Amino acid sequence: MAVVKSNTKQLELLARLMRSEGEGELGMLMVGNVGVNRVRAACLDFKDIRTLEEMVFQSPGGFEATQKSYFYQSAREQDKKLAQRVINGERFYPATRSLWFFEPAGECPAQWYNQPNTGRFKSHCFFAPSTADCPQI
Repeated sequence: MAVVKSNTKQLELLARLMRSEGEGELGMLMVGNVGVNRVRAACLDFKDIRTLEEMVFQSPGGFEATQKSYFYQSAREQDKKLAQRVINGERFYPATRSLWFFEPAGECPAQWYNQPNTGRFKSHCFFAPSTADCPQI
C-alpha cells in the first residue's frame, strides 16, 4: 500500500530523480526514501510539500539533478520498479528517516543544517530530523 499518493507521471518523475541522484540500485532507493520522506514530513523545510512533483521541483532546497539534461531522459522500467518500492513504503538505512543528503569533499559532518548525520552510502551523507521535529516520517 502506498505511503504517498502518486500517478503514472509522478512515479516516472520520482524514477528519473532516483536515477539521476542515486549511486546504483541501493543508492537510488535511498534517494527515493528522502523524496518520499519530504512529501510525508509536513515539517521544517517541507511544510508545504504534499506531492512528489512539488518535492522534486522544490525551490529553494530541491534537487540539483533537475538542472541536468540526464534528469529529463525517459524513466526506464527498472527505475519505475524501484520508485514504486519506495512509494509503497520500503525504507533503506541510512535514509530511513532522512530528509537531506549531499556529497561532501571529505568526511560526513556530524550535522548539516542542525540535523544529525545518520550515515553514509558510497559518497553521499544522509541527515534526518529528530522525531520531535518531524514525527510524521
